[in-house]
Amino acid sequence: MSTNRFGVRTLAVLAVAGIAVLGTPTIASAHVSAQPAEFTQGGRATFAFRVPNERDNAGTTKIEVTLPQDTPLTSVRTKPLAGWKAEAVKGKLAKPVTVAGKEITEAFTSITWTAEPGTKINVNEYQEFFVAIGTLPEGKDKLELPTKQTYENGEVVDWAQATGADGKEPEHPAPALKLAPKAAGADDHGHGSATSTATSGDTHEASAAGSDKTARYLGGAGLAVGALGLGFGVGAILRSKRKA
Repeated sequence: MSTNRFGVRTLAVLAVAGIAVLGTPTIASAHVSAQPAEFTQGGRATFAFRVPNERDNAGTTKIEVTLPQDTPLTSVRTKPLAGWKAEAVKGKLAKPVTVAGKEITEAFTSITWTAEPGTKINVNEYQEFFVAIGTLPEGKDKLELPTKQTYENGEVVDWAQATGADGKEPEHPAPALKLAPKAAGADDHGHGSATSTATSGDTHEASAAGSDKTARYLGGAGLAVGALGLGFGVGAILRSKRKA
């Protein structure tokens, strides 16, 4: 009898462990990142800076993105976000640069989102800051966007490290856009992604929501499978007990 009880307890523990693993939803990336992250050279990009809060004793209250000056961006637009003030700063370039056949003497240098009183990214939360930028550089396979994350206690985390030649991710990687070569005959003003034609912030938000729903469905399926396994296991032990 004691053996059967031990078997029941063991199966119960294994089933609960399986439920915990299968039912755990996908969480945000552990560092500041660009979502989605693939676009076309010479086009424009609409994406979000995804910012998770990594501290258990302070919330995030400010995000500052440094924009490239060697391949300047002449268009930057932020999407309004309740509780946050966005500011895109524009300034003169140290040296004129030609973009899409035009000489550029000034461009955007940074984007800053500052939390209004009573607003912050709390523990175990993340926020997405949507932006539309252009024109993306040509002849360059990556656009890095160093970002500083400021916490309410004054701590600043600088996400600015480039990925090494070996492809190993550094401790504080800079958010980056992968830029695919433009297809022959493509519109210079296209917003196309290398893997998707979605272009608006609303579309990407809907996609993110769909991913969250998928994660919940998978979690529910894992819960059902775990419960079913527990039922079969207990039933088998009870049957063997009756035969004994």
